[in-house]
Amino acid sequence: MTTRLMKGDCLERMDELIDEGVKVDLTITSPPYDNLRTYNDSLDWNESIWKQVIEKLYKITIDGGVVVWVVGDATIKGSETGTSFKQALYFKEIGFNLHDTMIYQKINPIPLTHNRYEQAFEYMFVFSKGKSKTFNPIMVECKNKGKEYNIIRPKGIDGSSKRNRDEMMITKNTKYRNNIFEYSIGHKKQETGCHPAPFPEKLAEDHILSWTNEGDIVLDPMMGSGTTGKMAKQLNRNFIGIEKVEEYFDIASKRMEQ
Repeated sequence: MTTRLMKGDCLERMDELIDEGVKVDLTITSPPYDNLRTYNDSLDWNESIWKQVIEKLYKITIDGGVVVWVVGDATIKGSETGTSFKQALYFKEIGFNLHDTMIYQKINPIPLTHNRYEQAFEYMFVFSKGKSKTFNPIMVECKNKGKEYNIIRPKGIDGSSKRNRDEMMITKNTKYRNNIFEYSIGHKKQETGCHPAPFPEKLAEDHILSWTNEGDIVLDPMMGSGTTGKMAKQLNRNFIGIEKVEEYFDIASKRMEQ
């Protein structure tokens, strides 16, 4: 498996990859939430820029590939901006399917002082380029596994259905996990040096397992401290990571080496 780390502006470095003909199977990334994260004042982030990022992701994604966009909104003058929804609609406008709107539920959110309920989740928009080519569902145990229950199958409209009798069913042992994924927020200094907004390693792991197979290529164009790359490498996927801030790029490089 190969790991390719690229330092620099993601728009410029993604253009290089596109010119090389690189295609990726999965992108997992967490862009700045409006202007909540400035990354050492080194990153401009506005509608013009995120639209360009999305357009380049469409070009670099293989047919059947997936983009997982982990994002939230700022609250300005008492109102959430809704930028995350604008971004999701733009993904659709340029050709992506909105495959699933998932929730990253924080088990231990940081308490805030305000006149609304605690903000305890972020969106994980899952976009596919056409029909997703890979889905390896994470399974969970059914609470009522093995339980028998009675179900009545109605007749067909024309009365020809043979399923017009009571049937006994047995609950399966496992089922698909739901689309609200719960994670604890880690200690960022211990896990990622001093990156301001790392997402949990398990989040990256779950999406990599779900949407790719071994040997596929995973991209994070705003890789920060390299969480996506670390998990991609552990799961035998190829990885391409782009990061502009030298401090975070160095942290990611060390994590990859380890």
